[in-house]
Amino acid sequence: MTHRQPLPPDMFDELCPSTLLPFRFGDKWAALVLRCLEAGPRRFSELRVPLHRVTPKGLTHSLRTLERDGFVVRTAHGQQVEYALTPLGRTLLEPLNAACAWAARHWDELLDAQEQPTS
Repeated sequence: MTHRQPLPPDMFDELCPSTLLPFRFGDKWAALVLRCLEAGPRRFSELRVPLHRVTPKGLTHSLRTLERDGFVVRTAHGQQVEYALTPLGRTLLEPLNAACAWAARHWDELLDAQEQPTS
């Protein structure tokens, strides 16, 4: 395992545009997991830092689903386990970036729509 910069704890603050996306990449947390793995492999404990709002069970579920779908690979190094994007998983980064840019451009509209009472 190589040394890498830690993930920032505030990587996904309360006002993260990804929470406003009207469509999902996999399950509820998959897009955030993909974003965490964008710069390289990470251990579960490293992912927990910026994904502190996700329960360990929820994160495990997301990782297993992403692995099953071929987007993430799980590699054991003795007692340590790392998760990394597969080449197929890397192809999701472009549409994910486009979706996040779209959400950022329409942030106010999305917030206004969510605050409207439903009929």
